[in-house]
Amino acid sequence: MRIGELARITGVTTRALRYYEEQGLLRPERSTNGYRSYGESAVRVVANIRLLLAAGLTTDDLRLLDGCLRDELTGTHACVDPTPKIEVFEQRLALLQARINDLVGVRDQLLDRLSDLRAQPNLPAQPRSLPAQPDLSVRPACQGAPDAEPAVAA
Repeated sequence: MRIGELARITGVTTRALRYYEEQGLLRPERSTNGYRSYGESAVRVVANIRLLLAAGLTTDDLRLLDGCLRDELTGTHACVDPTPKIEVFEQRLALLQARINDLVGVRDQLLDRLSDLRAQPNLPAQPRSLPAQPDLSVRPACQGAPDAEPAVAA
């Protein structure tokens, strides 16, 4: 299939498909007239590239996973050497956990300040335009959060 058809089927712009190709993530064949030609498996490849990018991986990460990525895209999760895949996933998970920890800290500070403000005497009546008061008694724990920030290998 040609690039326009792949774009239509996957819902991805032709520009994005060309970018994936430039990054070495998508490898079309070229016909004698120079047009890109994609096999049926390209639909799944594009879907998985988008899924992994949405999960926080970068195109650099995906290039590191190339051998494993191609296996994963065919539905098998086996790699000859899964070490690069494990390392990339662990690094991304550590970064995500650090962001979650930061956001939990910000949320807790805001909850504490809001609680302090509401505890003040002579508090003026709350205008109707403000959102409903949050339940300050509930502070969901971040399950699985490490006590210290995880180290990220360089």
